[in-house]
Amino acid sequence: MCSFLDAEGECLQSLLSEWDNPVFVPCPEIAVDVTSGQADHLAVKIHNILYPYRFTKDMVHSMQVLQQVDNKFIACLINTRNEMDKKADGNLLILVDQHAAHERIRLEQLIADSYEKEAATCGKKKLLSSSISPPLEIEVTEEQRRFLRCCYKNLEDLGLELSFPETNSSMVLVRKVPLCFIEREANELRRKRQPVTKSIVEELIQEQVELVQTTGGGARGTLPLTFLNVLASQACHGAIKFNERLTLEESCRLIEALSSCQLPFQCAHGRPSMMPLADIDHLQQEKQPKPNLARLRKMARAWHLFGKKKTPIKKH
Repeated sequence: MCSFLDAEGECLQSLLSEWDNPVFVPCPEIAVDVTSGQADHLAVKIHNILYPYRFTKDMVHSMQVLQQVDNKFIACLINTRNEMDKKADGNLLILVDQHAAHERIRLEQLIADSYEKEAATCGKKKLLSSSISPPLEIEVTEEQRRFLRCCYKNLEDLGLELSFPETNSSMVLVRKVPLCFIEREANELRRKRQPVTKSIVEELIQEQVELVQTTGGGARGTLPLTFLNVLASQACHGAIKFNERLTLEESCRLIEALSSCQLPFQCAHGRPSMMPLADIDHLQQEKQPKPNLARLRKMARAWHLFGKKKTPIKKH
């Protein structure tokens, strides 16, 4: 039953992703630029059956590291009590995914290192870029070319330098690309794989055209999803893996670095980096009732007597 539902859900998701809505243009996905300060007051709500929890970044700062678990997770105590009921020690036992945590730390560092320092001193934000020769030839429609001309300056801030040959209205030339695209290409070639820069640039251009079409311009405080995906892959490959043993000191340093992140609750790909296990306050308050063994025995006998009987099939 579950496999059928999963397959049905995947089919529906595939159908929706490929459907060209004739009325509403789908809004392109974008990513928050963690260097823009938009995540300063972020809070994440996590619910279980009985108790809701609201995690804030301040709580992560006071997280108490216990030890590594199974060479995969870091057990910690976090304080989720109300402001009027703060105590020295934490009350909620959580597990931090060591790979997801390190991946998040690396991603935010990679994003911060992707901007030009000179532009930052002038109050501007411009991604580091690298020249390519010969330039990439990207085929576009006339409408896409017109949109790209409109957002030419914004594309330069994203590390893309385009030129528009007058002799061919269905092409643009890409002379500069974000530096991380070149680094991704080098990694792929080192693994004896196919070049990827052109396909990534095509994806970035398509993303920016859709953004201009739907919003009339760029969204402030955001990063192109294409750019973020490249950095997320880079962050993942260099992050601490499962089954890597960490000392208590290394675990503490990892959690300390995570507490400085703008989005500490999720990995580079958006998956949760921590999960609540048990609230010590609730465990101390609750009294577990003893099982009624006599009732269980009666239920077992009833099952043996009546549960296995099958209704005979009438033959016509």
